[in-house]
Amino acid sequence: MTSTSLPDSLIATLPGSSYTDPDLFAQEQERIFETMWFCAVRSSELAKPGAFRTVDVGRESILITRARDNSIRAYFNVCRHRGAKLCTEETGEVKRAFQCPYHAWTYDLNGKLVAAPNLTKMPDVGRTEFGLVSVAVREWLGYVWVNLAENPPSFDEDVISEVVTRLGDVELLEHYDIDHLSVGRRIVYDVKANWKLIIENFMECYHCATIHPELTEVLPEFADGYAAQYYVGHGAEFGEEVQGFTVDGSEGLDRIPGVSEDQDRRYYAITIKPQVFINLVPDHVIFHRMYPVAVDRTIVECDWLYLPHVVESGKDVSRSVELFDRVNRQDFEACERTQPGMSSRMYAKGGVLVPSEHHIGTFHDWVNERLGISQG
Repeated sequence: MTSTSLPDSLIATLPGSSYTDPDLFAQEQERIFETMWFCAVRSSELAKPGAFRTVDVGRESILITRARDNSIRAYFNVCRHRGAKLCTEETGEVKRAFQCPYHAWTYDLNGKLVAAPNLTKMPDVGRTEFGLVSVAVREWLGYVWVNLAENPPSFDEDVISEVVTRLGDVELLEHYDIDHLSVGRRIVYDVKANWKLIIENFMECYHCATIHPELTEVLPEFADGYAAQYYVGHGAEFGEEVQGFTVDGSEGLDRIPGVSEDQDRRYYAITIKPQVFINLVPDHVIFHRMYPVAVDRTIVECDWLYLPHVVESGKDVSRSVELFDRVNRQDFEACERTQPGMSSRMYAKGGVLVPSEHHIGTFHDWVNERLGISQG
């Protein structure tokens, strides 16, 4: 069946090759992840000068650290001498400088070349000119966002506009004071599926009644198949007997003070392209970051964020964590079930989207536009 013969209630998806072609994935890395603002790490992970984390953004390894003036800095994780990877560990801490393990070229936390064997005999080598190559950085919502483009796009237009599109304005999000929440739990998932399948899954709820029994108990309207993201500014209301956003509907933890009465007992979901999901409930925030590593593999890092005193007091957060951990595992299993079908000859021209999924078609149009693929 071709897209021209579809009934009015259905629209076509991307073709199967969009989820399986390594060359297309390389284009996505280059034109999406290496040009857009990418949410890399939680700022609190870089607690003091010299703390660092390395993150793969597209095809590049990026080194993110805190300088001595407490500012966040990001660099290509590549020694300027012979191209060796400067830091091979994912996380760590240095006292004053990063030293390449190959030839001992050494860079301070500001990226300046400060030492190298026989460097004094090369007075024409500029310490800044041959320092680490920096990457644009922005801190927002308590996370470090990086941009690899030579001329980074506006953060407001690339990132904050996504929140405005979903919620109507950014003020609703600011009520949750995400910058100052603490990580109560982090779970990292290794999902054997294309990153777009995960995005599409998160955007729709046509599947919710089928695979999310716990979630639809807490959010009964999800059983009707319409995700909260389908409507601008809408938050799904908790069930009448539900006390909190927990696996058994029992009472949650201390409510975030800025959450308004209108937002109380509601769940809001936001997709920030290309790789962030934000879930808002009255007492915590669930923050997903995706790291696409192959055409059929995506690492998803998920933080459960609570008021600082909730985390510091050691209160039991397991019931709220378990609810969305189950949702995540159910979703990722569905994505992994779908990935092999993308290679089927039956799916060569793609599938279809029902009316409650039509907004995913806008996401597909966006992907094609980023890749310069004709919509015709």
